[in-house]
Amino acid sequence: MAVNIPGVILMVLFYLMVLGTGIWASFKSKREQKKSGASEMEMTLLGNRSINWVVGIFTMTATWVGGGFIVGTAEMVYTPSMGLTWAATMLTAYSLSFIICGLVFAKPLREMRCVTMMDPFHIKYGQVLTAGLSLASISLDVMFLTVTLICLGGTMSVVLDLPYTLCIWISAAVVIIYTLLGGLYSVAYTDIIQLVLIFISLWLCVPFVLMNPNCLDISKTLMNNTLHAPWIGAPGLEKTGIMMDDFLMFALGSLGYQCLHQRTLAASSLATAKLSCFVAAFVILVFGTPPILLGAAAASTDWNLTSYGSPFPYERGEAAQVLPLTLQHLTPSFISIIGTGCVAAAVMSSADSGLISAASVFTSNIYKNILRPQASDREIQWVIRVAVMVVGLVGTSLTSQKNSVLLFWILIAELGYVIIFPQLVCVLFVNISNGYGAVMGCVVGLVLRVLSGLPSLGLPVVLHFPGCVLEDGVYVQYAPVKTISMLSAIAAIVLFSYLTSVLFNKGLLPEKCDVFKVKVQQSARELTLVHGAKEDNEKETLDNTCPQTEASEPMISSEC
Repeated sequence: MAVNIPGVILMVLFYLMVLGTGIWASFKSKREQKKSGASEMEMTLLGNRSINWVVGIFTMTATWVGGGFIVGTAEMVYTPSMGLTWAATMLTAYSLSFIICGLVFAKPLREMRCVTMMDPFHIKYGQVLTAGLSLASISLDVMFLTVTLICLGGTMSVVLDLPYTLCIWISAAVVIIYTLLGGLYSVAYTDIIQLVLIFISLWLCVPFVLMNPNCLDISKTLMNNTLHAPWIGAPGLEKTGIMMDDFLMFALGSLGYQCLHQRTLAASSLATAKLSCFVAAFVILVFGTPPILLGAAAASTDWNLTSYGSPFPYERGEAAQVLPLTLQHLTPSFISIIGTGCVAAAVMSSADSGLISAASVFTSNIYKNILRPQASDREIQWVIRVAVMVVGLVGTSLTSQKNSVLLFWILIAELGYVIIFPQLVCVLFVNISNGYGAVMGCVVGLVLRVLSGLPSLGLPVVLHFPGCVLEDGVYVQYAPVKTISMLSAIAAIVLFSYLTSVLFNKGLLPEKCDVFKVKVQQSARELTLVHGAKEDNEKETLDNTCPQTEASEPMISSEC
């Protein structure tokens, strides 16, 4: 197969359009910065907290609608053991994550004037622990970037017959350049272009695939399929625990990503942040429907009658590439090129989110707060640029691990669910939490999850929960082990925070052993409570005296 020249030309035009939008947004960002006098960090990482609701809805939706989302959803529907049941579970969970973010997390983070979601950890736990959790957050963003680029490389190499590595590095270079130039402004405004292209191209591809003569009626193959397993999946009653586990993992684990909270922090107001979250919760369902239909079509296709031949993609171990294969063999050439442009747009919309998110955490929580608190605006600007470059290069380098997109996608969701989410909940809403509890929460959550078994990483089941059975010589957990690990992490944080607080504040342990300064933290909390009560009393006294003052001085009021 020769290189698809028209496809390459179209992709070059698409890249130029996205890059041009990013450059225009960078100039807009500089004009806004001069007008408002905002600092370099506020402008680059949060758009001077001035993102309006229209742009906010687009960039919020684009946070999850990426290459992993589109390619992974199609793979999920096509995979017999998952199917529509799992895909619908995942979609609903992502939608719910937006709603929870708007209702629960947007207000406390905005009231604290946070630059990143890691700022509360720095305030409460100090530098060392914050640095460790920040590195975990950065690792999530790097893996997130890797997943999205793998999707693009696989799709472009199949449809355009270009080298896998070349596709990835060119795409990464475009994303890095416009993110370097304009920061969050460029990311947000390019998200608009990218989402519009994703919407048009995805829905354009669906009719051509469904009307292909080699594709059976998907409504008939939903429950009874002679070519492939029914694409509804295998939602047996015994898998209820696993499904609920995955639902909670996607819904709550998504709240452990900095890129999501960055959008609410960048909004022009709390109302705008909440509106962006609530609307995005419904819009993401619209974007999730076409990949489901394409995955269903792939499961309903007699591949023997196509140019792909036999055996089917699942038997060849190519389920991860089922979306590009469907576009290539079930649509006309020009439609498959448009579909590839859709995947490229989706990849860029997520890749730039990962880049700016990782750069935000490193610059604000590691460099500015720990390494160089006295850093100037000029210095911060260069640190952000270097961070974007390094994260981009590392994430792109990891794309050589061309495993299942779904596998990577689930692994990073688990990391956010078991490690980051419990820490964020406790630091914001559990007053007694401290550094000792946070450390034990990480240890307990991680150890439990590893001992529960991770077949995708070759880790056997050591800790057998109720419902664990032996299937084909391998132990399978039917209990919600991810949620058990997450809840255990929260319980460990609360329990060990309470114990260490009692031990140090009662003098049962010497103060010199208090590495995380729990006693100082307790004193500061008590002082804050007393000061707050005093302010409330003064305000109440002032409110009571104001009406009397106004009544005793009517002549002054009349003269004014």
